[in-house]
Amino acid sequence: MNSLIFRTLTPFLVTIILVFSVYVLLRGHNEPGGGFIGGLIAASAMTIFGMASGVSEVRRALRFDPLAIAGFGVCIAVLSGLASLFTGSPFLTSIWLYLELGDTVVPLSTPLFFDIGVYFAVFGTISSVALSLEADESEEL
Repeated sequence: MNSLIFRTLTPFLVTIILVFSVYVLLRGHNEPGGGFIGGLIAASAMTIFGMASGVSEVRRALRFDPLAIAGFGVCIAVLSGLASLFTGSPFLTSIWLYLELGDTVVPLSTPLFFDIGVYFAVFGTISSVALSLEADESEEL
């Protein structure tokens, strides 16, 4: 799209969509949402950014290849499942750690890290597909 209004509003829209995707990722542990849906929302932000600015601009903004981001996410998800094996529990058993920071207790769990891994895997995969579809023949895939 070559609209001045679309190109002007895109950075603002992409920022809001990315923040919303992180919100959906973090609230998904106890409510609907999570890594898969958050990753889809983040990938849609990259798709919009690619439509407004071009594929090369999106790749420059990401700094990493989207498939590398997907691989990183898969590694995080697998490692979160392997952590339970060190406690003698079956693969993907939840492990909780409660950090006390002053008067606040922050719960950390392996399901949260699994969701983060799924987020990156979905974001990288869908972004790679979307950028490949948006790329012209002259642009680098």
